[in-house]
Amino acid sequence: MNVRLEINGLSYSYNENNAIDNVSLKIKEGEFVGLVGPNGSGKSTLLKNLYRALTPDKGTILLDGEDLLKMKHKKSALKQAVVGQENEVPFNFLVEEIVAMGRSPHKKLFDFDNSHDRYMVHHALEQVGMEKMAKRNYQNLSGGEKQRVIIARAIAQESDLFLLDEPTNHLDIGYQIQVFDLIKRLKVTVIAAIHDLNMASLYCDQIYVLKDGKIVLHGTPEEVFTEENIYNVYGVHSSVTKHPITGKMAITFLPAGFEKDKEEVV
Repeated sequence: MNVRLEINGLSYSYNENNAIDNVSLKIKEGEFVGLVGPNGSGKSTLLKNLYRALTPDKGTILLDGEDLLKMKHKKSALKQAVVGQENEVPFNFLVEEIVAMGRSPHKKLFDFDNSHDRYMVHHALEQVGMEKMAKRNYQNLSGGEKQRVIIARAIAQESDLFLLDEPTNHLDIGYQIQVFDLIKRLKVTVIAAIHDLNMASLYCDQIYVLKDGKIVLHGTPEEVFTEENIYNVYGVHSSVTKHPITGKMAITFLPAGFEKDKEEVV
């Protein structure tokens, strides 16, 4: 598989505080890569440097072999789509209007929508099961429905690299699974900051663990999600087993007082 994204020695600081420090990673085409770590570890800051909301202090970012930081913003917008956790909009747009915003990188300033634009909006809404809600007001949707619309906007952008910043953080478990199932079915390259380690285990091919702005672990979920690693990163005891149905690592966090009982059982 080709390397889609290569980051070398990336650093960014807020004032004098290093948010990410000398971060390096490689993302191959078609991989679903999870960024995990405690709150404040640098996951969102790293993603913001990738989608150019922030400019790194040092380091390089290569997207398809090109220097992302020297790339025209319109070109980088064609190559990568962003789905965040906060998706409120200040005005009341229709669902189809929100999705049509994904077509912006393909258009000049005063261009009207053409037949392909309209097709992509319809196609994207079909992909997320929201085609019947195209004329609904976005603000009247549930949290899960809004997130599906934002994913449809990313699909309409026709990018095959998705940057996800904890996209299911405020959703209940049913919507979380719907969102990740949908993204997995798209067969695009994904870099996702994920809060829930069990979700990361279910859906990710590779895991990068950040702590204090540094990459401290990297590997498959099976390699990364061990009881020792989880304790070293999060400071909590856990029980990690391979789930008999999914075959994925299933993590149970142990409240204070249970770690001794676990040791006795072992």
